[in-house]
Amino acid sequence: MSEEKQKNTEAEVKTFSEQLEVAGKELVGKVQELIKEGNVRKVIIRGEDGHEIMQFTLTAGAGVAGVFMLAAPVAAPILAAVGAAAAFLAKVKIEIVREEPV
Repeated sequence: MSEEKQKNTEAEVKTFSEQLEVAGKELVGKVQELIKEGNVRKVIIRGEDGHEIMQFTLTAGAGVAGVFMLAAPVAAPILAAVGAAAAFLAKVKIEIVREEPV
């Protein structure tokens, strides 16, 4: 693919974010769902007070269902860290940055 076409393709993506509030015990399951969705670029986990606890970036396409099985060993450390954080938190806020084609 030529550089010009790549730039045009990248420019045709809309980025937006949303926030969710979940119980600490539901955090790992929710992060797993987000990884599988495929359009999530970044996840930021914050405590109840809004303080950032952790942040991780997902590569483009890593969440696509067929690729997820191959990427599972890569996602395991992320999920382990999320699980450890969830053990100490009653409620967390998740900020999700997504990309959608225009």
